[in-house]
Order: sequence, then C-alpha cells, then structure tokens
Amino acid sequence: MKPGDKVICINDKIDLDKNEEIRRDFEIWITKDKEYTVREILDNNGIVPGLLLDEVHNFPKFFKLINRFQEPAFAMWRFRKLNYNTKPAEALSETEELVEVDAGELLKVKEK
Repeated sequence: MKPGDKVICINDKIDLDKNEEIRRDFEIWITKDKEYTVREILDNNGIVPGLLLDEVHNFPKFFKLINRFQEPAFAMWRFRKLNYNTKPAEALSETEELVEVDAGELLKVKEK
C-alpha cells in the first residue's frame, strides 16, 4: 500500500480488552466494508506500520511506546487494497460512444 491507494476496511472489530484504549485514542473509528483512501503510512519507529486515511482525521495523542505526539494510525491488517480493472475515465468514454449512436443510422444498416 502507498499514499493515494484505495482500500476497503475488512475488519473494524475491537477486542474487549482494547476497547477502552481504542475509544480514548480514536475519536473516529473505521467501518467495515467502507472504502477509504490512504493519506499516509506511519512506520511508528519500526514497531508496526499504521495507516492514516483521507476520510478520517483524529486528534494527535502522545504515545509512550514511540515517545511522541502523532495522529493515531489504523493497523494495516484491517484493510485490503482495492484494484480497479478499468479507470473511471475509460468507462465513461465507452458509455459516451454507445449513447451517441444514431438510431436512424442503425436502421439504414439493418435494411442493407
């Protein structure tokens, strides 16, 4: 994954023993099956990488483990990268071509 990638949340569950900590650190939580855009990947001093998302912004907190203030990041394993087969612009141009076909011209071709 890299910044700009579209991802889908595959796991938004919070373990009961982590619930209090998560609710304290994250004002906004993610939702399963919702699409997000990767804003940044934080390496967290090499401990565990985490994702920041364009659609979710939380206030920075002090994390003792990494000894600094930063926006809490979501675990990468909670997401799967989306791979689109066609670009939206290509799909749109194909639709426009189909819409622009003149029905009268089709009848002339069919009569021949």
